[in-house]
Amino acid sequence: MGSDANSADDILGTVLPELIRNQRLMVLAPNGTVNAGVVKGDQRTVLSTSSIADDGAVTPWRQGPVRPRDLQIARQRFVSTAGFERGLAALDSGILLLVGVPGTGRLTLALNLLAHGCEDPTLVQVDGTVDLARWRPRPQGVDGYLVMEPGDPFALRPWDLSSLEGSLAEAGARLVIVLPETPGLVRTLERDFGAQVVRHEPPDPGHVFSAHLADICQDAQDRARLLELLGPEFLSEILPPELPPGYAAQAAATVARLGATGGMCRSEVMGCLASAEAPELLARAEGDPELLAHLMSVCVYGGLDRGTVVEQAVSLLALADSRGDSVSPDHALRDSAAKRGHSRARQRPLHDILRGIGARCEARTHGKPESVAFLWPAVREAVWDVMCRDRTGLLPLLHEWLGRPGHDEETIERAGRAVAAMGIRSGGRTFGLVRELALSTQQPGVRVAAWSIGTATHDRAVSDTAYELLEEWSAAPETALRTAVAYACRSDMGGVKAEHALPLLQHVVDGRGNDADDVAVALTVAETLLQQFATGSPADKGTIVRHMNSWAQAEGVAELLAAITFPTLVDCDHGWFSDQLLARQETASNTVKLVQHALGEAAAYHPMRDALLAWCRGTDDTPQPDAAVEDLFARLVDTRQPGFLRLLLSIERGGDAMPGKGLAARSLAAWRSRNQPRESE
Repeated sequence: MGSDANSADDILGTVLPELIRNQRLMVLAPNGTVNAGVVKGDQRTVLSTSSIADDGAVTPWRQGPVRPRDLQIARQRFVSTAGFERGLAALDSGILLLVGVPGTGRLTLALNLLAHGCEDPTLVQVDGTVDLARWRPRPQGVDGYLVMEPGDPFALRPWDLSSLEGSLAEAGARLVIVLPETPGLVRTLERDFGAQVVRHEPPDPGHVFSAHLADICQDAQDRARLLELLGPEFLSEILPPELPPGYAAQAAATVARLGATGGMCRSEVMGCLASAEAPELLARAEGDPELLAHLMSVCVYGGLDRGTVVEQAVSLLALADSRGDSVSPDHALRDSAAKRGHSRARQRPLHDILRGIGARCEARTHGKPESVAFLWPAVREAVWDVMCRDRTGLLPLLHEWLGRPGHDEETIERAGRAVAAMGIRSGGRTFGLVRELALSTQQPGVRVAAWSIGTATHDRAVSDTAYELLEEWSAAPETALRTAVAYACRSDMGGVKAEHALPLLQHVVDGRGNDADDVAVALTVAETLLQQFATGSPADKGTIVRHMNSWAQAEGVAELLAAITFPTLVDCDHGWFSDQLLARQETASNTVKLVQHALGEAAAYHPMRDALLAWCRGTDDTPQPDAAVEDLFARLVDTRQPGFLRLLLSIERGGDAMPGKGLAARSLAAWRSRNQPRESE
């Protein structure tokens, strides 16, 4: 027993010399729970790990000198703010409590405050786990101490620091305690410590960039040359408001490095910064699923309102939860959702999450809601590069999530472009997942699939694969796949070029589903034709008319679709059709045939009649009839088709206000004159 007691005394003597006289009040129980239940006042239960190493030695609080090189750089590239002067005044007491957001330059400010007035200071950083009520400075040889984010800042008491101030004064040293800006902390500290508390204000990112660039590239002419290469808009693009100092420093280092090798451009600098940032963000989110979900959401929906970005991040976590063990081999999101249960409330403030993924909330403009975006927009593409290279196990989950973007057109487009980005970066290997997405029960999934495959047709690396997929889908029995092809051919969605779109659309309408599905698909194809024509170039319009003439000569749905769609095309652009008729080239001949076809189709007669009357109405505003309409009617007389004769008789019998009466009368006269020889025979 005696030896055991002596051993305990030795340990206590090593750990807490000042408490040896009171050791009867203590119980040493490594890895145990001590409950001082019979003691009234300040009772608590403490569970902690042992500070005694396996060999019986006591582990001291970790501390060590600040590296001279780090201190030198911090001093040379320091950008002073209003907090610097307030910090110096507060340090007169010997202790400063510096409060600020992590990543905003708190460490640099703290080092400069401690080094102020010393040519070659000796600074020591103490581990944040230190118990400041028991810690004491060295008797001499140290000018300043730095403690970064102690474990329980709310446990700081005025009497603890008061005792510490005396020890620091005797040692001729000062102490800066750096604390995070957490809810309620500043108010508590200011109540207890008053002027010793200083809030850190981040320096202007432009000033930080200039200070770092000047230190790295000390020749002013060289710096001016570098900035001239990057153009006048570079600094505003790379240094947005509220950019953390570390980002500005990284930008300066990248500009100096690339500039030293010769010429450079803005996109090269942004690409290098994004390529370095993306792996770091994903590594940071590796064990933090909430961070990862928001990172993915900003990659897809960045630039949209904050509510959309947060809602989609929560949706991703919920989907991971519902999939259970099907998420393999990447369990990060699923495991997080399981721990969170069914509660979807954020576990921490949004600004903390956004700071962790290099993003920010952008201020409202012109009444629009606050939006969320990356500090450097190029990071979005770089993240997809890393995801498709190193995190492929997460891609199936992401595709399923992106198939549920809601019904807003902009979110559908964003989701489709994200799916396309993964398809392009995977060399088309994820296109199989796009098929599953199109066939899902979620209606927006079809349009997301259309956006993705249509977008992929414009990328040289995977365009052939994308067109092969569209060709396969256009003849598929599944309505969803054929509908996706029809959407992909829209210029405002997938953007498949007209020369490729029209053959695909014909395959789509020739496909065989049930009657209800055929009608729905045909309507989608008709909408796509109209949209392509309305937004297409003159060459695209000629391509559309040429293919529609081929449809008119076919049988089935394509023939009918050409008839009922063409009148709307005519109404859309009288001027273009006039030019084509007067040019008397292939498109003119195709136009005559399509008008004739529409007038001969019962379902299309009235729309075609109205379109031609509107065209004639335009000519009645001028002294002379439109030569193109005159030519069209003359060529239709030559066809001697009953549908056109029906039109002429309808105009003749109409009221005086009906447009085109003169033209119709002349056309009827020509028609009847050609009947004269037959009657005389």
